[in-house]
Amino acid sequence: MTVPENEIHYLEIVTPDLEGARDLYANAHGWSFGEKVPELGNAYVASLPNGSRCGIRAPMHEQEAPTVRAYVRVADIDVAVAKAVELGAELALGATEIPGQGHIAIFLLGGIQQGLWQVP
Repeated sequence: MTVPENEIHYLEIVTPDLEGARDLYANAHGWSFGEKVPELGNAYVASLPNGSRCGIRAPMHEQEAPTVRAYVRVADIDVAVAKAVELGAELALGATEIPGQGHIAIFLLGGIQQGLWQVP
């Protein structure tokens, strides 16, 4: 199932307790996580019934704080980034290709990290 545009495509959970978070979501919600995906920061990834995905990964460096970041599926990452900035968001990561996964961008608004995702 493909997630429609403007809906959550990917929920990213960054935590130092990978196995604990994975087990919580698996046992509380019945999500089945596969092996770690290197292209997604070695995240354990589950495909959800509505077609969206959840990835749980460890921080990639000491300065990366634990966070939960939702990525909204967009048709055109560049247009979506420009619109977010126009509406007051601060760009944290410009459009970046993730091999085999599409393009992502991250912006900040109100101190909260949010993401955009264009699928291939």
